[in-house]
Amino acid sequence: MAIFSTAEAKVLLPRNIADGMIKETRSLSTVAKLSGREPMKFGETDHIVFNDFPKAEFVEEGADKASTSGGFGSVTAKPHKAQVTMRFNEEVQWASEDYQLNIFSELASAGQEALSRGLDLGVYHRINPLTGSVITAWDNYVGATTKRVEIATADADADVRTAAGLLINSAPSWGVNGIAIDPKFAWALANLQTKNADGSPSGSQRYPNLGLGTDITSFASIPAAQGNTVSGTPEAVDTKVRAILGDFQNGIRWGIQRELPVELIRFGDPDGQGDLKRKNQIALRLEVVYGWYVFADRFAVIEDKVA
Repeated sequence: MAIFSTAEAKVLLPRNIADGMIKETRSLSTVAKLSGREPMKFGETDHIVFNDFPKAEFVEEGADKASTSGGFGSVTAKPHKAQVTMRFNEEVQWASEDYQLNIFSELASAGQEALSRGLDLGVYHRINPLTGSVITAWDNYVGATTKRVEIATADADADVRTAAGLLINSAPSWGVNGIAIDPKFAWALANLQTKNADGSPSGSQRYPNLGLGTDITSFASIPAAQGNTVSGTPEAVDTKVRAILGDFQNGIRWGIQRELPVELIRFGDPDGQGDLKRKNQIALRLEVVYGWYVFADRFAVIEDKVA
């Protein structure tokens, strides 16, 4: 049976393409590189959080055991649906199955980058990638943190240390196990030079392992991921954020709540580009449902001064 001749409104991507697409989505997203995906059921997902970690008690032989101190609450990861709709000439329905399979591959290739960038833009900035606008109804995102460092000197590494200090010296103290870096900030770090005794630049790279600042995977022994989603560009106006530092391992709880269905649309105007029948086109719509919760106080933002 040809892929596009099914009477079903929705079909699943072939498993090998779907699995590869999810893998690529994770590899392209800075959030996914630094923060592990976890299984999630569809809908709002509750996570238990200890407000005060329980304390163990040493008990002598024959002595009474006391009630363990500590309290817990819960936070809720909410679903966020992302979609990509692309049009094709309707003649692809009559092509061979091999050619139709190639269409699915092209859809996956184009969609995986859009969906991975969408994860970053939503988690970091609550930005709608298609419009570049802020989704004001979302109040849970990394950029809501009050721990912020404004870049004031040419020593970008000093800004990283200052941001780390805001987290490490806070109460409670949060771990620093990841940093997401905008390419502009990566270049600033890579361009730093060691100094001579008189304070003048030596001409030698301060961090030679950074090369020209491309594809940075670690900095100061901290796992790093580089991408322009940190600044929100080009989908939106530059947010001026240059780096995000913090507890990526535990401070972001995210997952993919639903498989990747493809909806075949033959009629109507599903994306505002004109009637499909009139234009002799069909549309394929790819959707994924993310779920996430962000502990914003576990992150610090390094940003340029806003004019």
